[in-house]
Amino acid sequence: MDNIALIGFSGTGKSQVARAVADILGWTPVDTDAEIVRRAGTPIARIFQTQGEAAFRRLEREAVQEACAGKGSVIATGGGAIMDPASLSAMTANGFLVCLEARPETIYRRLTENKRENDQAPGLADAEERPLLGGPDPLARIQALKAQRQPTYALAHWTVHTDSLSIADVAQEVVRALRAFAARGDTPQNPFNVSPELAATVETSAGSCPLLVGWGLLPRLGELLLQAGVKGPVYVVTDDRVASLYLSTARHSLLGAGIEAHTFTFPMGEQSKTLATATRLYEWLASLKARRADTLVALGGGVAGDLTGFVAATYNRGIGFVQIPTSLAAMVDASIGGKTAVDLPAGKNLVGAFYQPRLVIADVSALRTLPQRETMEGWAEAIKHGLILDADLFRTFEEQAEQVLALEPGLTTEVIKRSMAIKAKVVSEDERETRGVRVLLNYGHTIGHGLEAATEYGRFLHGEAVAIGMMGAARIGVALGVTPPSALERQEEVLRRFRLPLSCPDVNLELVAAAMSLDKKAVGSSLRWVLLQEVGRSTTRGDVPMDLALEVLQGLAG
Repeated sequence: MDNIALIGFSGTGKSQVARAVADILGWTPVDTDAEIVRRAGTPIARIFQTQGEAAFRRLEREAVQEACAGKGSVIATGGGAIMDPASLSAMTANGFLVCLEARPETIYRRLTENKRENDQAPGLADAEERPLLGGPDPLARIQALKAQRQPTYALAHWTVHTDSLSIADVAQEVVRALRAFAARGDTPQNPFNVSPELAATVETSAGSCPLLVGWGLLPRLGELLLQAGVKGPVYVVTDDRVASLYLSTARHSLLGAGIEAHTFTFPMGEQSKTLATATRLYEWLASLKARRADTLVALGGGVAGDLTGFVAATYNRGIGFVQIPTSLAAMVDASIGGKTAVDLPAGKNLVGAFYQPRLVIADVSALRTLPQRETMEGWAEAIKHGLILDADLFRTFEEQAEQVLALEPGLTTEVIKRSMAIKAKVVSEDERETRGVRVLLNYGHTIGHGLEAATEYGRFLHGEAVAIGMMGAARIGVALGVTPPSALERQEEVLRRFRLPLSCPDVNLELVAAAMSLDKKAVGSSLRWVLLQEVGRSTTRGDVPMDLALEVLQGLAG
């Protein structure tokens, strides 16, 4: 961690934050745009006009590489610098990469308010500000360019959301993150930092977990495990349906890479996620003399991930663990965050642990064999991520629904990358749901969990129940004046286009209400609701009147 490199869109405060962080640490602030102007002797806008963008990017690459070659620098980079592979490689080679994030609306407001009045030299921001703020719809231009860069911004080791923070607050967050890594004795490097398949990296007390997403990754499983330092033996756990589709490919790749592989198969379905199945798995591992240094690989959907993760957390007091999700819900949700569990007759997920995987590999092409209903329920979780935290992602579901539904490889891969990156950031900031950040991921889950329990987990898939729950939460938000009616309308339209249920007729509402009252996320006797403030922004409320919640439930059942 010789340097800190700040990346992010124009308007996120990189230059000012770099100076503030440098003051705290006693390091040297470096602004690569300022360095380009100094060397060229002319403003950046003039470089673009007279020499073209290619010349500017060459100067930018040289400035970044020189800044990163030293030690003790806090480097503020241009908004597009990270899109250059050579610049990205220089930043990650011996530095801590921090992304300063902000919503497009915040960026537009800041750029408009501070146009040519920030504390940079005149002309520094012209390269990005002028084209961004010109034209009939500058906000749309910001949204489009930011969406294009977002998967690359997700490569950062840490992300700070700056919308409601002062420069001093952001600087303190950057320093806190740096010191957290140093205290663990970790380095923020991982072998996939410059891999195009890297969607994000989950950073927790257990270490780093890269999330790899791509089309056709399963045949490269052995290669990717070796790259991650997993040399075997590995113990692949999967259900009989997934085994018939993908086990042969996985085994062939592992053996081709020289990795010793063993396989445990269980009957598909939630009924296998029990202590009895876990016991059989423990005994199988013991018979093969599996060691703590070996690795369990979960190949399949949420059930395989939950079961395998729970066994990995408890066998030999912790064994290596890798997730290979093959369902959409597992890719965007269940495989990320370290929640593992098995069920008891009294309820789902009552015996479990937080246990982070070492690596997640999501082969998006596996969705081609997923039943349509299961695909749709997975999209519910991805749509939820856009609703609560990323308006740009939600807009993609609005504007390109048909391409997503058709599983167009490039677009589908990018959408899943962005969804996974959102959850990765939340988990990194609030690993065990103690800081009030991770609770936002429960949008729609208060009613959704109640529906699942009231129907004995037999009528609704999880994502379907969450979709109905999101409709209920949005109606509650509108009634309280928290959620704009337009946000409810946009949510309803997207859920409808993705063929998700919007209501729950013929459900026993008393059972739903009773199940909701037992929700694990309640605080004292109060339910904690996640409500939309607008598309892409959410909050929590503990003061929702039960009468209102029951009235909304009746409307959903009507």
